[in-house]
Amino acid sequence: MVAREKLARMKQLLYKASASLDDADALEAVELFPLWAVNVDYTKDERIRYDGILYRCEQSHTSQADWTPDMTKNLWTAVAEPGTIPVWVQPTGAQDAYRLNDKVHYPTENDPVYISVIDYNTYEPTVYGWDLYSSK
Repeated sequence: MVAREKLARMKQLLYKASASLDDADALEAVELFPLWAVNVDYTKDERIRYDGILYRCEQSHTSQADWTPDMTKNLWTAVAEPGTIPVWVQPTGAQDAYRLNDKVHYPTENDPVYISVIDYNTYEPTVYGWDLYSSK
């Protein structure tokens, strides 16, 4: 096997092995994940990197130039450190709706934390389906 072919095969094996990493380990080794590209078939839960950020695919699709991970919240979500409480973002549908017991800051990271009391929650925390969260 020629060195170039061997390197290409090793790259494939690294991408395959990186899929088994949990989010904490994946965030330590973002470089192991392939770069997002146009005209690629992505599958749900596949992780890629884009602009230095690790993203998880929320629904299978074929990428398009104007569907970058930072602009298509219904297709991609940034992978966060375990235990990190994100700021609430309006879900676009069931694929990215909040689950029972998900926690969010609302409306900014400096504001209170809310916990979802329903599954597949698409409501704003002050409207319905959320309680103020206390870690006490």
